[in-house]
Amino acid sequence: MAVDTAKRFDRIVNIYIQLQSKRVVKAQELADRFGVSLRTIYRDIRSLEQAGVPIFGEAGSGYSIVDGYRLPPVLFTKEEALSFVGAQKLMGKFMDRKLQEHYEAALYKIKAVLRMTEKDWLTNIESKIVMAKPGYEIFNANVPHALSTLFESIAQRIKVSLSYKGLRDELPQHRIIEPVGMFHEMNYWYIYAYCHARKAYRQFRADRIAQLRLLGEPFEQEHPTLGQFMEEREQARNQTPKTKVRIRVTKDLAGYLKWQRGYHGFVSERDCGSHVEMEFETQDTHDEFPRWLLMFGDGTQVIEPDSLRRRIAEILEAAAVNFR
Repeated sequence: MAVDTAKRFDRIVNIYIQLQSKRVVKAQELADRFGVSLRTIYRDIRSLEQAGVPIFGEAGSGYSIVDGYRLPPVLFTKEEALSFVGAQKLMGKFMDRKLQEHYEAALYKIKAVLRMTEKDWLTNIESKIVMAKPGYEIFNANVPHALSTLFESIAQRIKVSLSYKGLRDELPQHRIIEPVGMFHEMNYWYIYAYCHARKAYRQFRADRIAQLRLLGEPFEQEHPTLGQFMEEREQARNQTPKTKVRIRVTKDLAGYLKWQRGYHGFVSERDCGSHVEMEFETQDTHDEFPRWLLMFGDGTQVIEPDSLRRRIAEILEAAAVNFR
């Protein structure tokens, strides 16, 4: 019984913290987070109200705390404090310079309310974790504020003017966009946005942005959510015809293929003693898949289809001419 009471107390405290985290919090959101029923959440909310916390809510909307009401900050647990170190290292690898600076400023404020033992733990572990940066740039060094500017655009629904150099562009092209959302994929940040030049939705890669600035002009229209875009994109991929590929790989190379095979439609593998057979379903047997497979060409064989075998032979013949 004492354990249940302690768990309920912790849950109520965390509900209070979550209510302070944004304007409106839905009961279902709280139930999902804590793995309890809606009835339990309603009871916990009543407990907070009885304790004097001014909560108001509307059916179908959610709960809110009266603006301006605050209690002193809750102390962090050891595990929560240590998680800040991991987050700081990840920020250094995946975020642009401006957002890193903002996070470091916020982290100083967080550290200020930690107990001395927790501060010592952070100090001891910070230098023991290194996050290696990729050997390529995921942001243009001349645009250190790219993500923070785009975040602000999305939050305030303000247009962005940007100079963007696409894969086949010789020079950066001017664009005015209304960003819908951002996602991280294959080690790059992508912006899904409505492009006024193209009068359509387009995808932009963050490292190809040469310049950008907020225009101060509001969005002209309502946009679908990023989730809808991702779902539609996945449906389109699933509807695109795929080619079944089977290859034979020596065991000493099979482990290396595992790093990237998920990007190329990997389906399954079978241990055949001296080698491994792998099956893929790929959308591109003309360029992307054969060029990737050639990295392991000295230890791989194409079982099927014949068209892929012929295409690889063509690429090798063309390459041989350049090295004679």
